[in-house]
Amino acid sequence: MEFWPVVLFSGIFAILFAFWLARDVLSQDKGTKAMQEVAALIFEGAMAFLNRQYRTIALFAIIAAVIIGGLIGGLANDPGLGVRTSIAFLVGAFCSGLAGFIGMFIAVQANLRTAAAAQRSVRDAIIVSLRGGAVSGFLVVSMSMLGVLLMFWLYGGFNLVPGQPLLSGPALVPFSIVGFGFGASFVALFAQLGGGIYTKAADVGADLVGKVEAGIPEDDPRNAAVIADLVGDNVGDCAGRGADLFESTAAENIGAMILGVSLYVVTGNTSWVFFPLVVRSIGVFASMVGILAVGVGDVSDPQRKLDQGYWAMTIVAAIGIFAVVWIMLDQNYWFALAGLTGLLTSVAFVYITQYYTAGGWRPVQELARASRTGPATNIISGFAVGLESTGVTAVIIAIALGLSYFFGVQAGSLTPALATGGVNPGLFGTAVATMGMLTTVAYVLSMDTFGPITDNAGGIAEFSQAPADVRHITDVLDGIGNTTKALTKGYAVGSAALAAFLLFSAYLDEVKLRENLTSFPVDLSNVTVFIGGFLGLMLIFLFSSLAIRAVGNAAGAIIEEVRRQFREHPGIMEGTERPDYARAVDITTRAGLHEMILPGLLAVLYPIVVGFVLKAEAAAGLLMVGTMGGILMATVLNNSGGTWDNAKKFIELGMLKGDGGTVLGKGTDAHAASVVGDTVGDPFKDTAGPSLHVLIKLLSTITLVMAPLFITR
Repeated sequence: MEFWPVVLFSGIFAILFAFWLARDVLSQDKGTKAMQEVAALIFEGAMAFLNRQYRTIALFAIIAAVIIGGLIGGLANDPGLGVRTSIAFLVGAFCSGLAGFIGMFIAVQANLRTAAAAQRSVRDAIIVSLRGGAVSGFLVVSMSMLGVLLMFWLYGGFNLVPGQPLLSGPALVPFSIVGFGFGASFVALFAQLGGGIYTKAADVGADLVGKVEAGIPEDDPRNAAVIADLVGDNVGDCAGRGADLFESTAAENIGAMILGVSLYVVTGNTSWVFFPLVVRSIGVFASMVGILAVGVGDVSDPQRKLDQGYWAMTIVAAIGIFAVVWIMLDQNYWFALAGLTGLLTSVAFVYITQYYTAGGWRPVQELARASRTGPATNIISGFAVGLESTGVTAVIIAIALGLSYFFGVQAGSLTPALATGGVNPGLFGTAVATMGMLTTVAYVLSMDTFGPITDNAGGIAEFSQAPADVRHITDVLDGIGNTTKALTKGYAVGSAALAAFLLFSAYLDEVKLRENLTSFPVDLSNVTVFIGGFLGLMLIFLFSSLAIRAVGNAAGAIIEEVRRQFREHPGIMEGTERPDYARAVDITTRAGLHEMILPGLLAVLYPIVVGFVLKAEAAAGLLMVGTMGGILMATVLNNSGGTWDNAKKFIELGMLKGDGGTVLGKGTDAHAASVVGDTVGDPFKDTAGPSLHVLIKLLSTITLVMAPLFITR
């Protein structure tokens, strides 16, 4: 039975569903004239930045494609592979950019509709903002599936023959289309870096000069950096995160298909090849159920409402995974258990991150209390929370990998053909777990984009001087949005960890095949491997430093500009003069594009140079140790930043009490301390941390694509 039509149908259906959601969002009330004026400024700034950013990325991508094709075709003496890889690279880059662009376009439209809906009810505001975010979620997943399927077909993957040697003819196809994942990673890295630098520079500048120095409210129209801040929420969290998860799904689909082709060659069953894409199809329909479930019933607790949709989606996904495994993989229930392990791992990461970043739990409340004694104790406590969160993260990843590998080994006893031809059934078990975890990606990305939409809605409400009850609704949703954004980052870290093991194994297999080896052990006692690993870990720290410093440099320019406007135009504070918003937007745009270049080029070129000079074993060491370090560093940055953010929000909602039960809310010293902590966390959670997610997977796709250059000659 051929299963690829299922993938084609679900991909097209997901696109149609996304456009139905977009049409529904765009048909909603656009609010007052004042709201529309603010939204128009945000839309103009966001589209201007994204157009300039994507032109820059497109230029880099074309240059990179030519270099990749030349290196593989020339130095590896395989011109055909070089051309195919370059084309796949450009297609992956284009699809990633398109998904992010469309998703952000709808998100910018949804923020106005959400602000207008908040005038009616919490329920309406949640539905509009979540559906606006879901457009990005479904486009990312569908374009990833269809892109991989298209490249597989174009390169002759449907002409596979049982028993055919790997790395020859159609069996070479999955290795050729790794370039698709590399292209997606390439765009995601620069999109996340540029957008993250932009948004956090504007956010830090607006908060420090506005809230702390001038003592004016958040999103006050007198602050010249406010529009740039609201623009940044879209280009960083919508377009950037969309590109991030697009490359996640693409790279992991391809990695699992590489294993699937190996199993097909042994068994003659095409189910092994298309299984990853069919499971992704199940996730599409499960996520649709989750999105629609949010609109059912009363909405008294917004977070519980989102959880309702999440659990509806999870239950449908669990049933779907079991059914697909039963039908496609010879009724091998051990693989079903591996898939459920991955699904439960995603649930674990969602709730672990919620514990560390939501206001109802100990870490955020502890951090808010620490703010009573100043910014130093706030920062110390927040950094400690980030370090603490690595413990449970590492344990969950270890359990997930160990269990799924065990279930895969057990599956081999039910399907003996898996163990022939050098195929490791345990490894395929981890691939099934990775697919299981990523069934939830469309809904999780919807929740992520929900965050910047509600944040923008709050800014529009404040800027347009909407009634206090409207601002209260958007404040509550903004706090939940901070948590959902953090959940997506935790989810991305977990999926990156499972996928990294899968892609690392695919890299080892490719080296073995190209060097005609029966085994390729990576031994850390080998000095070359140790050096590669050491350099890989260093890359994580250096890259994080460059990303954080870039935000600091750009934020400094914004701070000076806002101060200048306050100093030279006193009428701004009196409300008789309009700030120069365009000037602030232009400064952040130029800074974001300029500052993204150095860390981006470092991430792309560094592993290629190490692998080319020190060869395949050193590249394996870099990939393995760099991935481990990147996962833990990203966890620290994401969770500490998220905790700082929601500790500030906790105080702003009047939930922190001082001596005698006095509320320590906006305008107090505790609030000022929490704002300082939040500005420290901004580049952690929205620039360096998310960029590390991309870097982890970029290391995997680069080593896979460039493996022909790393083998010993």
